[in-house]
Amino acid sequence: MAQPEDLLPQNFPDLKNDTFLRAARGEECRHVPVWCMRQAGRYLPEFRETRAAQDFFATCRSPEICCELTLQPLRRFPLDAAIIFSDILVIPQALGMDVRMEPGRGPVFPEPLKGPEDLQKLKPTVDVSQELGYVFRAITLTLKQKLNAEGLEQVPMIVFAKDAHYALEDLSQSGYEVVGLDWTIRPQEAREKAGKRVTLQGNLDPCALYASKENIEEMVKKMLEAFGCRSYIANLGHGLYPDMDPEHVGAFISAVHKYSEKKEN
Repeated sequence: MAQPEDLLPQNFPDLKNDTFLRAARGEECRHVPVWCMRQAGRYLPEFRETRAAQDFFATCRSPEICCELTLQPLRRFPLDAAIIFSDILVIPQALGMDVRMEPGRGPVFPEPLKGPEDLQKLKPTVDVSQELGYVFRAITLTLKQKLNAEGLEQVPMIVFAKDAHYALEDLSQSGYEVVGLDWTIRPQEAREKAGKRVTLQGNLDPCALYASKENIEEMVKKMLEAFGCRSYIANLGHGLYPDMDPEHVGAFISAVHKYSEKKEN
């Protein structure tokens, strides 16, 4: 199926920061790349201001707003990756399900799928460009902004399964270039189980960001020493919480650069 013109990957700016891609390929990098799950989220006051008067799914369907929310963390912090503001719930919507985001409750399915026979309620075929074109447009718009990240050639795939430390060997052989880790596994054990087949990502406990900046720096230092600076992407073991202090997020990111950046001779 032909794609609309505004969905085509063309006229993008040259890639300026390939640190994340190099790490995903197991190549040597100037510093360990760093980003945070849910970094485009409610912990930023500018995010809350942008989202204040907008319905959640209306926000998801606006490429311009999604682009703005995606870029906000990159204006604050020297991150090596952006994450498009969207939600997995747009998939069941595209399949014909009614999904509502209720204040104080979260996502609600008035008619959830309760058994195999309920699959008949879903659309048998979906025009992805028609139903989810706004996601493609948000990605395209973001890439065309002044963004020192994310390329469309040989895009690495990341798998993240929370509480799946017991299956790390299987995850490492599943064909993904990067395996994300939560905070329930020791770095040394993760390296032993994953071997050299994949790049690892994670695994600082998100609650560590409630600590003092000095303690955050010390924990990041120990994490980097344990994982090493090659075939590794610094991240949390899960997403940022809404009440986290942006300055502590900045302390985490700064510590990664401080303890992994290679100095010029």
